[in-house]
Amino acid sequence: MLEREITFDRVVRWLIAAIVASALVWLVNRLSGVLLPFFIAWILAYMVYPFVRFLQYKCRLRYRVVSIVVALLIVLAVLTLVVFLVVPPIVEESLRMSRLITVYFHDTLASSELFENLQAMLQSYASDDSLMKLFQHSSVMDVAESLVLKAWEFLSGTLNFAIGLLGSMIVILYLFFILMDYEKIAEGWIHFIPSGQRRFASMVAGDVKSGMNAYFRGQSLIALCVGILFSIGFLIIDFPMAIGLGLFIGLLNLIPYLQLVGFIPTVILALVKAADTGQNFWLILLLALAVFAVVQTIQDVILTPKIMGHVTGLNPAIILLSLSIWGSLLGIIGLIIALPLTTLLISYYRRFVLKESDAAEATGE
Repeated sequence: MLEREITFDRVVRWLIAAIVASALVWLVNRLSGVLLPFFIAWILAYMVYPFVRFLQYKCRLRYRVVSIVVALLIVLAVLTLVVFLVVPPIVEESLRMSRLITVYFHDTLASSELFENLQAMLQSYASDDSLMKLFQHSSVMDVAESLVLKAWEFLSGTLNFAIGLLGSMIVILYLFFILMDYEKIAEGWIHFIPSGQRRFASMVAGDVKSGMNAYFRGQSLIALCVGILFSIGFLIIDFPMAIGLGLFIGLLNLIPYLQLVGFIPTVILALVKAADTGQNFWLILLLALAVFAVVQTIQDVILTPKIMGHVTGLNPAIILLSLSIWGSLLGIIGLIIALPLTTLLISYYRRFVLKESDAAEATGE
């Protein structure tokens, strides 16, 4: 088959397509704060919708509103049950850690020369009127500035809490309204596309849906395997809250790279065990980091290439590069859609630019 001639008109169309794609990426990145609640609500609706249909048509709940409310209440009850099973041990370990740290500071530091030297230094500092000199050199403006900063920190913390609460309410509202008209949204959008482009748009939407389904199934399986591996590893080294911490890190693994957040509770629990048993903290932390290293190696070398490579057909190096690029461009949204979007782009590049399907048909392959 002869190659198509590269004309000025075609080059202009390519440039326009590249500019439009760049503008869309910039726009999504610019509006990511606004789009993120809708995107989260759409993912939640996508997961809850089969349950809503089951309640409406299999359980004979007549109205969609009732099905949605019942489904959300059941999901909320399950999440509450999980929280009640997981949070009390965490609170207990936190209180235990607080008591152990208090004992540690009292028994170790209070009896050390460091504490005695610090106490002597403070007494000498107070005895030579240094505090009075400090107050004499401090101006009223400095005190006022400090008070204003404290007030601003309090107000900003309150404002951040209110914004977070408002964001959660917006997600719930989006979720409710999306579930109310899920079929119309999922199938009726095609009518907003010009008739001449509907076939192509429908094909793209179908490919995106298939890619996202495959990706979420694969990523969920990886997260489950990672959670089990972490739990087994923590049990082997006798780490506190081994199963709960392992499953928590596995849950974080639903979003690539987010499992790094698991380092924070790992360090805290290592402190608890060190204070409780008298073992060396650095040895405990080193064993925990060894579990991280082993599980991460298994994930990168075996699980991700075998599962996600099979699902997406991508090389492990391309998978890591895809996550890095889309995560940098679109943040958390980019990490979530990186692999299905990369698979889709490569597939369309081969189909429409390289004409591989046409070449295969021409050669009879």
